[in-house]
Amino acid sequence: MSAAARWAAFGCVLVPVVLVVYGASAGGVFWVAAVLAAVTGLCRLLLRRSERGAAGVDGPAGGHPA
Repeated sequence: MSAAARWAAFGCVLVPVVLVVYGASAGGVFWVAAVLAAVTGLCRLLLRRSERGAAGVDGPAGGHPA
């Protein structure tokens, strides 16, 4: 697991805990945690897709330099 993924997981746990400590409602905390997890998952998916695309790029289509 990369450092970015570990920090994202830490944030997904830390934010709801802080909201509970400061007295947020249970429904609000659940909603925030769900949205945060969804955004984190989407960002991780897009980052992984971008890394795979960048690894296979030699140049313009056909592999000939412009």
